[in-house]
Amino acid sequence: MTRKGKVIVFCAPSGAGKTTLARALQKQIENLHFSVSATTRLPRQNEKDGVDYFFLSKTDFIERVENGEFIEWEEVFGNYYGTLQAHIEEMMNLGKNVILDIDVKGGLNIKQIFGNEALTLFILPPDITSLESRLRGRQSESEETLKLRLARVPMELELGKQFDASIVNDDLETAVGKLRQIVTEFLNK
Repeated sequence: MTRKGKVIVFCAPSGAGKTTLARALQKQIENLHFSVSATTRLPRQNEKDGVDYFFLSKTDFIERVENGEFIEWEEVFGNYYGTLQAHIEEMMNLGKNVILDIDVKGGLNIKQIFGNEALTLFILPPDITSLESRLRGRQSESEETLKLRLARVPMELELGKQFDASIVNDDLETAVGKLRQIVTEFLNK
């Protein structure tokens, strides 16, 4: 019988490196699979529908919210982001451990829903200056969007205190090592 999978939630302020860490961890631990989130924002260069995100119109997204199709969703910077319940359930029922790379409020919602079957990880930047440098380095943000992202950081840091574990991403190899230990212990429970 296939064992039902677990959920590992990665949250962080934009630019803290949560996606980089989650992808590095996925290469080191078997049976970790990314959930594909839905969004109403436009694709960035090289992003593909169904791989990086499910890109939906605002009308379609709202209709799915009203139909109860999202396990969590949030409006962030004028766009909607969410996790489709059917997508997560299908993966878990196949015995896959699911990685969610989502907003901090969504992460707390997932923990409430899945309880001990979910591990919430909050990724901290070394400092705000480093965070801003990383965001600027992406060259995908307007100055206005960058300011909005940075304005959210205090709220995100406060909510991050409620997560199961926090890791400072100041050295990639060290952070991945710590995450590997935490996630391996969680999956072996």
